Amino acid sequence: MTNNWQPQLPPPLKPGDLLRAIAPSGAVREFEAFQNGVEIWRRRGYRVELAANWNTKEGYLAGTDRERRQQLAGAWQDSNCRGILCARGGYGSARLLENWTWNFQPPISKWLIGFSDITGLLWSLAQFGISGVHGAVLTTLADEPEWSLDRLFNCVEGRPLAPLTGVGWGGGKISGRLLPANLTVATHLLCTSVLPSLDGTILALEDVTEAPYRIDRMLTQWRMSGAFQKIRGIALGRFSRCDPPQNLPSWTVEEVLRDRFSDLKIPIVSNLPFGHDGVNAALPVGQNVHLDADQGTLEF
Repeated sequence: MTNNWQPQLPPPLKPGDLLRAIAPSGAVREFEAFQNGVEIWRRRGYRVELAANWNTKEGYLAGTDRERRQQLAGAWQDSNCRGILCARGGYGSARLLENWTWNFQPPISKWLIGFSDITGLLWSLAQFGISGVHGAVLTTLADEPEWSLDRLFNCVEGRPLAPLTGVGWGGGKISGRLLPANLTVATHLLCTSVLPSLDGTILALEDVTEAPYRIDRMLTQWRMSGAFQKIRGIALGRFSRCDPPQNLPSWTVEEVLRDRFSDLKIPIVSNLPFGHDGVNAALPVGQNVHLDADQGTLEF
């Protein structure tokens, strides 16, 4: 593990570049949405190839571990491929990363784009100082508003990113390396060989379909592991469909977040426009950002 990883942006993409679409996690079910996502990249001038076996099913997975590893390795090691587009999240990246070794001979740095379960792949690359993009997968890309699509292409094509605005909890300003994640996936990476160093990071978290008590349980694990002691700030996106069980006493997910974070005494901004079920603004992994918890902004 690289303890003090320094972020390295892959070379900017440009129209005409070859990209590979892979399904490293859950089985693809949203075929029309997938094709719409591919077409968005193609309309922007990119050549998009579909990996072999991208539409295979093995239970809830997009093929066997071997098939999905072949998709990832084939795209990563192809010197003509400049970026990897993930089809969807779901579950499965952790299975790929068990006993996985990235091939950096010769050194390879290319864009990997996705979110949700793709957190595992993004964090695994972050260990080695390689930035990816926490952003829309192919099956959700067509749902993004135009400004969010432009932001994604600005990110990978080397143009500046506009600040994002949310709700500041107070606590001043801080700078650090941005480490975006799905909370559930990131929690299951704690104490594994895949976890990048959290020192000096601003953690950006989102989640979906987790009851408030489950969010509580995960954040309590972070607290008890000491992981929050290493980070400088927290940027919170959308926690969608994280509703309390009906007819049972419960906190709301917002109350859980306040309860588990407020005593950390670090800058926190919530309600930022990223995550499931809504605008998913592209976030570059490992890049230096400024978090202003008084103004409620995340600047790049």
